[in-house]
Amino acid sequence: MTTDLAIDVRGLNRSFGDKHVVKDFAIQVPRGRITGFLGPNGSGKTTTLRMLCGLLTPDSGEGTCLGFDIRTQREAIKRRVGYMTQKFSLYEDLTIAENLQFMARVHGLDRREERVTAALETLGLIERRKQLAGKLSGGWKQRLALAATTLHEPELLLLDEPTAGVDPQARRTFWDEIHALSKRGLTVLVSTHYMDEAERCHDIAYIAYGELIARGTAEEILAEVGLVTFEGSGPGIDRLSGEIAARPGVETAAPFGTTLHVSGPEKAALEKALQPWQREPFHWRETHPTLEDAFIHLMGQSKDNFR
Repeated sequence: MTTDLAIDVRGLNRSFGDKHVVKDFAIQVPRGRITGFLGPNGSGKTTTLRMLCGLLTPDSGEGTCLGFDIRTQREAIKRRVGYMTQKFSLYEDLTIAENLQFMARVHGLDRREERVTAALETLGLIERRKQLAGKLSGGWKQRLALAATTLHEPELLLLDEPTAGVDPQARRTFWDEIHALSKRGLTVLVSTHYMDEAERCHDIAYIAYGELIARGTAEEILAEVGLVTFEGSGPGIDRLSGEIAARPGVETAAPFGTTLHVSGPEKAALEKALQPWQREPFHWRETHPTLEDAFIHLMGQSKDNFR
């Protein structure tokens, strides 16, 4: 069964008790794309990923994953999807190679030795194959988890905050591996809180408290949000964020290191709001809003459904 869309779902809803965690969620992801899945904690990202891979059944809604119905063909989906959870879930008292061999046996895979060797080589684990998983750093653990997730040669990867707590160099290496897998035809839906990772995706889906509120490339989302942003510099300017944020016409005032990003929908209103600080030692310049500016703006417009 083939389709140009790896994921095509609409109207997905899921509640736990009185908490409506996912609300009328819809998304289409073409095959071979890397789609970033962003949103604040508690927004339903993990629940959505679990519905897509057949681990949870939606309360309502319909659609397909890899051409299979997400409600009636869940087992077929599970065999073709690799799902990597937030928490490292392999055996720490087994070596890298033993973990992969165990996973191959558990899933009843053919060509086990061939698959394990290929995974070790592809993800740069061959020289560490005899090292205990429990002795690995966070970055190497994530690389092992990715090897285990791709052992059965899936068509779609669902990665749930795969680089949380991993150092920048290991994150970059991990993302290089994701792009290498994508070049070989895999589709990837990856949740992340890191803006630099979002920018490495082909496109982005932003979910806030169960609802999809932004979809497209980084450039398309920034254009749709329509923010005007000024960057301020000068001694102690970051300490002015609270005072400036309270001014009419200002939606966000967020420190970025020693600078301050002040954003709003109208340039004239922003300039008026900043007028008291248009003097030495402060300096202001209009700049392009960042994805972080956009998502702070989107979060400010969203209602926390757990309150």
